[in-house]
Amino acid sequence: MFLFWYSVLLCLRNLWKYPLAFSFRLNQSNRKSGRILHTKRRENRDMEENKAVTSSKFKRVCVFCGSSSGKRNSYRDAALELGKELVSRRLDLVYGGGSVGLMGLVSQEVHRGGGHVIGIIPKTLMSKEITGETVGEVKPVADMHQRKAEMARHSDCFIALPGGYGTLEELLEVIAWAQLGIHDKPVGLINVDGYYNYLLTFLDKAVDDGFIKPSQRNIVVSAPTARELVQKLEEYVPMHGGVVAKARWEAEQLELNSSL
Repeated sequence: MFLFWYSVLLCLRNLWKYPLAFSFRLNQSNRKSGRILHTKRRENRDMEENKAVTSSKFKRVCVFCGSSSGKRNSYRDAALELGKELVSRRLDLVYGGGSVGLMGLVSQEVHRGGGHVIGIIPKTLMSKEITGETVGEVKPVADMHQRKAEMARHSDCFIALPGGYGTLEELLEVIAWAQLGIHDKPVGLINVDGYYNYLLTFLDKAVDDGFIKPSQRNIVVSAPTARELVQKLEEYVPMHGGVVAKARWEAEQLELNSSL
């Protein structure tokens, strides 16, 4: 009888001991598997983010915008959003120098995010009392004409935020250069709160009345936000040729730079 009850106790002890051990090992295995799965998910997410960043066909973006911030907070927000978008895509900024208005906001945002900033500014405007202090790399030039040429030479595409006469003059000139085939770089507008609606309507009217070819209307890309616009510029395909004009332009730029 003693041997019988002793055998029963051993069986009960084993039933108690081994299920707990198995459960403990199972929990450990589940926790380890969970950590591995979490790590793999994080690695995949990082790979996707890096892929999105490094897939850009641009290196530097030229931004035209106002030396004033305008009356609406949305203009300031758009400048900051554009700066963040350039940083997130690891794109350098080329702009007209200074630290005032929307120009200052976008340049400081890119500089603060670790992006490279090139400010190209005529020597006559370099006084801090006029334009403020330029962040990043400063490239002094002789005049406004050289400023535009250098901004174009250092950039892979052009983006215009809201601005006044100067912004429109710079924007329309690079559009005209694209029309002539001097360059094939994308040109875009961030149409904040419909700021550029009338300009876009004018371009459509010029097409309707025969002053701009329909294919050339596609030179100008627009979107309401920085993210949407940059994506459109990434997908942009030039609709015209201009190899001869472009080659002539580059030769003239080399001659100009050698004379400075």
